[in-house]
Amino acid sequence: MAIVDVRILVEGASDVEVVSKALQGLALGSEYNITISAIIPTTNVEIAKSAAAGADLLIIATDADRVGRDLAERLFSELGEMVGHVERMKLPLGHDLEHVDVELVRKELKNTLVRAGLKTLQLLPGYVELRKQLLDVKGQYDLLAQEYENLEKEHGELQEKYEELHAEYVRVRNENEGLRELLEKKSRPLKIDDAWKSLFPAEPVPDEGVIALAVKKLGLAGKVIVGQGYIFAEEKELVEELLKTVYLSLSIKEELPRPPEPPVEEPPKSRESEPGSGPEVVENAEVKPEDIEGLLKGL
Repeated sequence: MAIVDVRILVEGASDVEVVSKALQGLALGSEYNITISAIIPTTNVEIAKSAAAGADLLIIATDADRVGRDLAERLFSELGEMVGHVERMKLPLGHDLEHVDVELVRKELKNTLVRAGLKTLQLLPGYVELRKQLLDVKGQYDLLAQEYENLEKEHGELQEKYEELHAEYVRVRNENEGLRELLEKKSRPLKIDDAWKSLFPAEPVPDEGVIALAVKKLGLAGKVIVGQGYIFAEEKELVEELLKTVYLSLSIKEELPRPPEPPVEEPPKSRESEPGSGPEVVENAEVKPEDIEGLLKGL
């Protein structure tokens, strides 16, 4: 059991001697489990505050007259919140050490301690209730502390998960931005007329076959598709470059001079057809049998 710290506040040095004399006949440690740690001779409030602060029980021992009562009330109001409990003790008038009845002072001191104890007992039910409330609050505090620890652990896990998700979000966002940039570079199928007019509004649109031939000659098959009046490539720039190449080729072809046509040679005339060359053909000549026989003999 803890020792109760009791301090006694008196008016002067003579009172210290009287109280000390009275304490000699008391076994306070064994009877009341208390110790008188200090007897403080002062009427100065600030000194009293400094000396009494932290005591379990403060006894203000002043004279029984009006001056002593006023001093006790003033000290009581000033020191009440600095100690566990404050109790008033009245010293008999004319209590110099030679004439004072020490037994009377001793009896008054014991009565003061008993009153303090009884008042403490009166406060005991409230103390027990407060202790119960304190235990309840402590139990709630322990639960809250455990809950806080769990929440803090969960917070750490969620923070780690958030950082992972944030890193994934940044990665996906960068990937989407890259895809968006790639899609912006992609072209859709365009009408040949529209694509050509956007580049060469004053020039006639070439035949679709010409553009298809240019795709084949330039090795763009599979990269550029031409048909049904449309042209398509994954990159719009490739369509523009192809049409510019076709335009350039057509322009050069128109500006090149045409080669002269070679002279037409007449077939040479046969000599037989010239007069005086070859046998003469006699129209309606009569052939006789003997002439035929003569010809056969000549062969």
